[in-house]
Amino acid sequence: MPTESKTIAYINPPDTCPAQGLYSHATRVPPGHTLYISGQLSVGMDGNVVGKNDFDAQMRQVLQNMGAVLKGTGLTYNNIVKFTTYLVHSQDIERFMKIRAEMFPKLFGGTVYPPNTLLMIDRLVKEEFLIEMEAVAYADPAGAMRQS
Repeated sequence: MPTESKTIAYINPPDTCPAQGLYSHATRVPPGHTLYISGQLSVGMDGNVVGKNDFDAQMRQVLQNMGAVLKGTGLTYNNIVKFTTYLVHSQDIERFMKIRAEMFPKLFGGTVYPPNTLLMIDRLVKEEFLIEMEAVAYADPAGAMRQS
C-alpha cells in the first residue's frame, strides 16, 4: 500500500517480497506519472535469499520481483524507461547478457528495451546477493504504455 504525502508516495505492493532494509519498493512522484523502483534483489516471499551462489537463479528471481512491483503498481515492463544493474562479479556479465536476451522479449513483448547502466561493485547488502536491478518507470496518465 502507498504511504503518501503531498509530494511523494512510497509503495510496497502486497505481493512483493519483504524489503531487505529501510526502503520501499517504489516511489511515485507527483503528478503521479513517474515511479522509482528500488533495487530488486533475489529474495523470495519468505524473505530468504533465492539461488545462493547461482547467478542465473538470482537474476530470474530479481526479474520476477521487479515484475511483482510493476504489477502491484498497475504497470508492466513496458512502462520501464531505465534500468540500473549492479553485479558483484564481472565474470557474470556474459550470463547477464544471455538471460536478458532470453527473457526480455517475453517480458517486454518486443525487441526494443529501455536503457541500462551496468555497474560492477564490491558487494551488495548481503554477501549472498550477486545482482541487483533498479528501475524508473512511467505511468502514462492516459493509460498508454511505451510502444516497442
